[in-house]
Amino acid sequence: MSFTLAIVGRPNVGKSTLFNRLVGRKLALVDDQPGVTRDLREGDAKLFDLRFTVIDTAGLEEVTDDSLQGRMRRLTERAVDMADVCLFLIDGRVGVNPTDEVFAEILRKKAARVILGVNKAEGRAGEEGALEAWSLGLGEPLRISAEHGEGMDDLYRLLKPLEGEFAEREAENTPLTDVDISEEDAELEADEFAHRPTVKKPLQIAVIGRPNAGKSTLINKIIGQDRLLTGPEAGITRDAISVKSDWLGTPIRIFDTAGMRKRAKVVEKLEKLSVADGLRAVRFAEVVVVLLDVDIPFESQDLRIADYAESEGRAVVIAVNKWDLEDEKQDKLAELKEMFDRLLPQLRGAPLVTVSAKTGRGLDRLHDAIRRAHDTWNKRITTNRLNTWLGAMTEAHPPPAPGGHRIKLRYMTQVKTRPPGFVIKCSRPEELADSYKRYLVNGLREHFDMPGTPIRLFLRSQANDNPFKERKFHTPSRLRKHMDKK
Repeated sequence: MSFTLAIVGRPNVGKSTLFNRLVGRKLALVDDQPGVTRDLREGDAKLFDLRFTVIDTAGLEEVTDDSLQGRMRRLTERAVDMADVCLFLIDGRVGVNPTDEVFAEILRKKAARVILGVNKAEGRAGEEGALEAWSLGLGEPLRISAEHGEGMDDLYRLLKPLEGEFAEREAENTPLTDVDISEEDAELEADEFAHRPTVKKPLQIAVIGRPNAGKSTLINKIIGQDRLLTGPEAGITRDAISVKSDWLGTPIRIFDTAGMRKRAKVVEKLEKLSVADGLRAVRFAEVVVVLLDVDIPFESQDLRIADYAESEGRAVVIAVNKWDLEDEKQDKLAELKEMFDRLLPQLRGAPLVTVSAKTGRGLDRLHDAIRRAHDTWNKRITTNRLNTWLGAMTEAHPPPAPGGHRIKLRYMTQVKTRPPGFVIKCSRPEELADSYKRYLVNGLREHFDMPGTPIRLFLRSQANDNPFKERKFHTPSRLRKHMDKK
C-alpha cells in the first residue's frame, strides 16, 4: 500500500459508506443515526488501479473532555496525524455548519494534504452545499455520492499523483525479505556468494514492548540524543517513529513504537491504534527487539508480540530492561532463561540480553546480539552440506512409515534467505508428521548454528521431478534392424 487516506468529518456525513465502497466490502456499520462508528477501522482500498490504506474514523465533535465523544475526537485527531492524506467530508444537502468550520481550521493546521469532499451531492440537492464548501478555504470541493459511486473517477485523479510520490518512501522503509536463491547460488560457499554486489541499506530495527518498558529511553541512548519524548507516564509514544543513526559503526534505521498492553486494559481506542502501529513496525523491520520490564517479564502481550514477529519471518532479540534495579541478578537471569525456553519454544536459542536504557549498560551486548541475529537471518548453506546433514539425520532417526510405507527424503536445498527457507524433495510429503518436521528444524538450528531465527521448511513431492518422464524414446533404426535380424 503506497499511502494512507483518513476519511474525517462530522457524524453521519457518509464516511463509513465511502469507506465500504473503497474497500469493496461492508466492513463498517452504516446507519442513519449519528455516531455509529466509534472505533478506527483500517482497510485495503482499491480505486481502479490504485491501491492504498483507508481509515474510517469516528465523527468529529466539539468535545475535549474524557467522555466517549472526547475520546472519539482524540482518536480521530490521531488518525489525522498518522495519515498521508485526509478526505474531509461534509453533507452537501445540509451545507456548511459551524462545526465544519471549526474542524476545517484544525485540518489546515494538522494535515499536510486535505481533500474537501462534498458527499450526497448527486443531482440539484447538493449544488448549494458544494458552493458553500468553497468558504472553508480548503480548495476546490470534490462532489461525490458515496452511496451511488458518483465522483469516484474525480477522486482517483486527485489521488493518483500521490502513488509515485510515496512509492520511494515505501521502497526505502520496506525491508527485503523472502529472498530467492537460484540453483547456481545454492552451490556456492558463503564466502564466494558474499563477494557478489548487493545494495546496502541501513539495518532496520523495531523496538516493541509494553507501555513504559523504556523503549523511547533505550532509543535515545542508542542514537545519543533526546529525539523521542519520554516520561514516567505509560503510553507517551503514540506513533511508530523511525530514526536513522550510526550505532557503533552500524548504519541503522530504528523504529520506536507505541506501547502494547493487554487487550482488556486498552481502555481508550487510541491505544488500539497504537498497537496496530507497533505491528506495522514489525513488518518494516529486519530485526525486532522485544523489550521486557525486568519486574513483569513475559506477560501474555510480550509473548504475542514475539510470536507475531516470528510468524512474520523477522529475526528476534529479547532485551530485558531496568537491569540496574535488579538486586539478585544471577537468580533472576536463570529465571528469565527458563521462562524464555518454556514460553517461546519457537524462538529457541534467540539472544536474551539484559540492559539498562537509563545508564546505557549492556547496549554493546545488545548491538552484538542484533548483528548476530541479522547475520543468522541472512545465512546460506550449500546444497552439498545440506544433503550430507539430511542423510545423517534420517539415518539417526528414520522418517515414519504411515501404512507400512517408509517416507523417503531424497534431496534438500536452500531456496530463500531473510529468513532461511529450505525445500526437501520427498515421497508423500503430505503424510510427514509435524513432529518429524520439528526434529529437522531443530537439527538445522543446532548443526548450522542458526539459533532463534525463523526457519521455513517446505516439502515437495518428487512425482514430477523426472525430466524424462513424459519423453518418448525411439530405438535407432540401425539398432532396430540388428535386433530384428536376431
